[in-house]
Amino acid sequence: METPDHATEPESAAPTGIAAQNWDTASTEPQYHAAVVDLLGALAYGELSAFERLAEDAKLAPTLADKAALAKMASAEFGHFERLNDRLRAIDVEPTSAMDPFAKALDEFHRQTAPSDWLEGLVKAYVGDSIASDFYREVAARLDTDTRALVLAVLDDTGHGNFAVEKVRAAIEAEPRVGGRLALWARRLMGEALSQAQRVVADRDALSTMLVGGVADGFDLAEVGRMFSRITEAHTKRMAALGLAA
Repeated sequence: METPDHATEPESAAPTGIAAQNWDTASTEPQYHAAVVDLLGALAYGELSAFERLAEDAKLAPTLADKAALAKMASAEFGHFERLNDRLRAIDVEPTSAMDPFAKALDEFHRQTAPSDWLEGLVKAYVGDSIASDFYREVAARLDTDTRALVLAVLDDTGHGNFAVEKVRAAIEAEPRVGGRLALWARRLMGEALSQAQRVVADRDALSTMLVGGVADGFDLAEVGRMFSRITEAHTKRMAALGLAA
């Protein structure tokens, strides 16, 4: 996953509370421990899904060079997945049990937003994965130092953002009417991705408590609203980078 411009990162400030602690200290709070397990489980399944989708997209790629590029990005996503798996095992959590609560919702999202062609696949990965990355970056600012470092590391750019922008803009330049179809597709993805993220959080008590301030300091309901506003603003910027209207 990646957020090409990292447009939604919260303003930096001196960390306090849990955000200033390491994992060993912060994890003594049972609810925080549960929230992190949920977060890492959701992120791990997201990375596994990203790997699978990029591998599928490679089959639709129009050139051998494109196939190779997507295969390389898929490999990077699987590497991120393995790092999260290793971390879950290191804190004595079975990775599959951490991922399982999120599998159905994410699988349903991907079923409802299955791309019909190569370009829709590129836009989906660029828009959908970036929205998810923005969300995780927002949450990372409130995590303990060890977990924050891991989350930010697995959100490193795999190169897919720039690749998608280049290919989509070239396609629109070659056939301008493609832009209208892809713009509608991206709007649908934005709505589905935000709805799916909200449903997942609402279903997990520890995660929702983290977001509204019961565990991690600094988040309140007003800040949650500002967070989603920042995510929406970043989406608008990405649409412009693709050459599409938000």
